[in-house]
Amino acid sequence: MSLALVHSRAQVGVLAPAVSVETHLANGLPALTLVGLPEATVKESKDRVRSAIVNSGLDYPARRITQNLAPADLPKDGGRYDLAIALGILAANGQVPVAVLEAVECLGELALSGALRPVQGVLPAALAAREAGRALVVPRENAEEASLASGLVVYAVGHLQELVAHLNGQLPLAPYAAQGLLLEQRPYPDLNEVQGQVAAKRALLVAAAGAHNLLFTGPPGTGKTLLASRLPGLLPALDEQEALEVAAIRSVSGQAPLTCWPQRPFRHPHHSASGPALVGGGSRPQPGEITLAHHGVLFLDELPEFERRVLEVLREPLESGEIVVARARDRVRFPARFQLVAAMNPCPCGYFGDPSGRCRCSPEQIQRYRNKLSGPLLDRIDLHLTVARESTALNSQPSGESSATVAVRVAEVRELQQRRQGCANAFLDLKGLRRHCPLPAVDQAWLESACERLNLSLRAAHRLLKVARTLADLEGCEAIGRAHLAEALQYRPGS
Repeated sequence: MSLALVHSRAQVGVLAPAVSVETHLANGLPALTLVGLPEATVKESKDRVRSAIVNSGLDYPARRITQNLAPADLPKDGGRYDLAIALGILAANGQVPVAVLEAVECLGELALSGALRPVQGVLPAALAAREAGRALVVPRENAEEASLASGLVVYAVGHLQELVAHLNGQLPLAPYAAQGLLLEQRPYPDLNEVQGQVAAKRALLVAAAGAHNLLFTGPPGTGKTLLASRLPGLLPALDEQEALEVAAIRSVSGQAPLTCWPQRPFRHPHHSASGPALVGGGSRPQPGEITLAHHGVLFLDELPEFERRVLEVLREPLESGEIVVARARDRVRFPARFQLVAAMNPCPCGYFGDPSGRCRCSPEQIQRYRNKLSGPLLDRIDLHLTVARESTALNSQPSGESSATVAVRVAEVRELQQRRQGCANAFLDLKGLRRHCPLPAVDQAWLESACERLNLSLRAAHRLLKVARTLADLEGCEAIGRAHLAEALQYRPGS
């Protein structure tokens, strides 16, 4: 048969759209023509494929070969199509049964010897193949990652010759059995390692319980970074869908090996990071830090040291939970449902308000320093806390509750929120606020008066109400009380 069809997958953001490699052999001068918007790396595959087929002891047809990568309007790049292109030629030439290719999808780059090399973005392709009801053939190095898609039949292949023998029924391959190599857990730093800072630990508990954003302000050496690094250990475990989303993002970003995938990510970019580094970008859009922090924590230390235009790109993702990277030919959507934790000094020298009296910054310098952060960005941070200097006694003994103890309380509160409204309190919309955060008329009037005195925006008032809802949940109260509103106000500075 001179016509064959092989299934493969492209990579567009964290999605894996289907690509069909159609192959036709015709009479004429020997040549291979690739159509369907192949980029340079795909065009180069014709030479890799020819050498791989010949060096595998198989026949390369001396005919005119036309291969179409459909859909034709989807750009194709990378070496991930090499295996599908080679199988298409072999099937059209009668060396591989065409019928067996209908039930499988193929990914892999070919070496000149015919060996298979690993590719990026295998997990999204594995999830899509499972939805399509097909098995997936991948290089041996990618098999463990592909096996994270439970219920998918994965074939791990090391050489083209090995795959051809399997498809012809000569030496059938057994489906790959997951080894559990990616399920290793690394312990998070423990909260009780931070001495003192009772108020800051309380704010961490509230932030974890309601998925609220948090800003620590204080002099150097007060433990702001230590506190922030403890937050992931307080959060509930990822469910299977969330864990797969996190792993898929790491897969397409090329972070290998893909270890500790069920754990929540903790991203800590340097303050010299650019806008594209945070939100993603490039000629072939790749995930940025906010996407790599999806379902986890994004920690921005020395917040005013980031360029203001860089920080402003966080505003929309903090509201929508996603980022759209637009290019001339592409619009790629990346998930970005992260929890922001930031830390900053109160002034350029860092010691404004410190009892030591070391600050020598003028009011103009302090104001200019704080003006690096825009009002709309600060509005989106639910909890603002000043971290004061603690005693300098060198006591290395654990202090307060451990992360494991706090995590149990957080998990109970998060489960309550899921049952009640289907999301954490921080993600309540206006309809959810009206339904799940009602206030008595007297408390509502009191809250409105307080917001007026503090010059809070409507967004800030809504976020304050969400924090009060979390405080009530932590105490097991069905209704929000005046005490919860008062504590929530303490975390919200006035304008």
